[in-house]
Amino acid sequence: MKLTTPLTDSAIEQLHAGDKVSITGVIYVGRDAAHKRLVAALKAGEALPFDPQGQIIYYMGPAPAKPGDPIGSAGPTTSYRMDPYAPQMLEAGLKGMIGKGNRSLPVREAMQKHKAVYLGAIGGAGALIAKSIKQATVIAYDDLGAEALRRLEVEDFPAIVVNDMYGGDAYEDGLKQYNRE
Repeated sequence: MKLTTPLTDSAIEQLHAGDKVSITGVIYVGRDAAHKRLVAALKAGEALPFDPQGQIIYYMGPAPAKPGDPIGSAGPTTSYRMDPYAPQMLEAGLKGMIGKGNRSLPVREAMQKHKAVYLGAIGGAGALIAKSIKQATVIAYDDLGAEALRRLEVEDFPAIVVNDMYGGDAYEDGLKQYNRE
């Protein structure tokens, strides 16, 4: 399924665990340190460096770009490290998160409450994923280096719906499919 950002509730409602998606538009990049600052800003009533309404955030630390490329290898990082911050970001309007690995129950419940999804990107495929990134710009927290908040323009960014807004979980479904009980 093709997705264009920003995401709408109707687009989220069509997604189910296990669906393959291709994302075109703008996505944001942030990891632990950036999320800590974003949530601190939310708690303080301050404006965020980007409007999270309908947006997707990618948990990734980019490698340096080669000359002429917008970004270096751009593989996903482990998502559970952002779990303490994800419910607040979803409440602020975020509609999608991209990373690798499982999410905690509070994050999954927040996705259901706020009509959001968690998408998996393939770990180890950072060079391939980077080909879908057409532009990368640091928009905040430059002092964090690789963990700075970035705005990416992507075209046909590949991902799989891991957790949908209905409580579905592609990882759990996969385990059940091959369970030998």
